[in-house]
Amino acid sequence: MNQKTKKHILFLCGWYPSRVLPNNGDFIQRHAEAVSLKHKVSVVHIISDPNIDSTIEINSKIINGVSTHIAYVKPSMNTISKIFRFYKAFRKLLKLVGEFDFIHLNKLFPFGIFALYLNRKFKKEFIISEHWTGYHQPQVEQLSKIEQLISKRIAKKAKYICPVSKDLQNSMELFGLKGNYHPVPNVVDTNSFSVKTKDSTNSFTILHASNMLDEHKNVSGIIRVISKFKEFTSDFKLVLIGENSIKYKVLSDKLNISNHIDFIKHVPHKEIIQHMQNANVFVLFSNYENLPCVILESFSCGTPVISTNVGGISEFFPNNFGHLITPNNELELLEALKSVYHEKVNKDELHEYATQHFSKEVICNTFSELYLN
Repeated sequence: MNQKTKKHILFLCGWYPSRVLPNNGDFIQRHAEAVSLKHKVSVVHIISDPNIDSTIEINSKIINGVSTHIAYVKPSMNTISKIFRFYKAFRKLLKLVGEFDFIHLNKLFPFGIFALYLNRKFKKEFIISEHWTGYHQPQVEQLSKIEQLISKRIAKKAKYICPVSKDLQNSMELFGLKGNYHPVPNVVDTNSFSVKTKDSTNSFTILHASNMLDEHKNVSGIIRVISKFKEFTSDFKLVLIGENSIKYKVLSDKLNISNHIDFIKHVPHKEIIQHMQNANVFVLFSNYENLPCVILESFSCGTPVISTNVGGISEFFPNNFGHLITPNNELELLEALKSVYHEKVNKDELHEYATQHFSKEVICNTFSELYLN
């Protein structure tokens, strides 16, 4: 990319991995790394940290080619004091970033307030990437009136609004966030999430990786179905990966299924790859979603998926890549597992689909067109 089209993009992030929350917004980090293939990217993120001695602590480093600037702010019970500290931290971070061409806001509220400030004071244009499930009903009803008002103002001033799915766009528009929408999905490192031949002598492996929040991911529902799947075949195992996954052992013991389950606590993102490559199927039994990265990454590994048909999942789910089922329908999940047990998939076809739609290069090109417009 020549110097006229290469831009300095300020990634303004309400979510981003930090020492306080190492996995928070890691999908935003992957967007930033994708954009950095053709542009200079500077990330700005601010987060409260009760363990710092000073009021504000700045940490700057280059991570995977992205200039990453994170401010850690001492918490305050006083709202005015908290706002002042965040604003002061933001000004410090801006000085480190220097001159930039364009703002890429990640998560509309509250960091969109900073985008409005930069737009008004320095005439910097911005686009918005949105991943938040909170714009769906009924969660959106919980937003305060002031947040609703400010969010609508932020959306109106953005050049483009880029939700990760058309379904999320529909929810945002229904909520009243009017703007120029251009959905852009999550990104997958398709070079790392690649196809590997599974050892046919291993047991049929069912994988689930998530935050393990039952009201969201319905992990207990998966375990109940697995206890019935045992009547179909005993040659299988369920691999649960996520923070405090062991809490589901109480239920699995009760159902006499624990000997078929591996409980694995949270692992680094790169370690998920091997688990996906070794799995026969990835299962997501969520009650709500937008466009989960784990589904796209599973496709990239050539592993079919069984998922509930929620959010924008169906928008990127070819018919022969697995099964879409009704939320909370355990009978459908059981029948889907039985079907996948016998089905043969073209792993290379799954991987090629992921490469064409979610690779770093594809996502970078999409955002580049929006920046240059």
